[in-house]
Amino acid sequence: MTPIEDFLANASSRMDKSVEAARHELNTVRTGRASAALLDRVNVDYYGQPTPLRQLATINVPEPRMLTIQPFDPGSVKAIERAIQESDLGLTPSNDGKMIRLPIPQLTEERRKELVKVVRHIAEEGRVAVRNIRRDAIHHLKELSTKGDVGEDEERRAEEQVQKLTDGHTSSIDELLQHKEQEIMEV
Repeated sequence: MTPIEDFLANASSRMDKSVEAARHELNTVRTGRASAALLDRVNVDYYGQPTPLRQLATINVPEPRMLTIQPFDPGSVKAIERAIQESDLGLTPSNDGKMIRLPIPQLTEERRKELVKVVRHIAEEGRVAVRNIRRDAIHHLKELSTKGDVGEDEERRAEEQVQKLTDGHTSSIDELLQHKEQEIMEV
């Protein structure tokens, strides 16, 4: 594998990770529908340790606007309930001692517009991360060219390939954003 192929493969895998991180962040944004991914960012103080909620309970979606959380340890119900209330989700849990029910209220028009701003910001962060990777890759290619490891033509071709990679990954993020905006604005 030539140094250029190595750089391109490295840049591509880093860009893939940036797109995946943006996808994960977008999935944690609340829409009008119930989704277990909403609770991915919730950490529960379980015996003094911040523990992801997914490790403490089974999360189900019995109906489109309801999540149920079934803790493995019934003694952790209060801690889970508190963690959900303290999170930025704006949801109010109710429990029956064994299970927590989390109703997902209908979103108001104002809240939908706020959420669209949030997802646009997340997408922009993803695009910035991809562009930073492009900048690093082009910088390294220029270093290789300056050292004489690769010729100017090879460097130029590699820069074009890096740009194509960048365009492809930013368009992936744009598609994710468009899909999420539609999901949020759907009444």
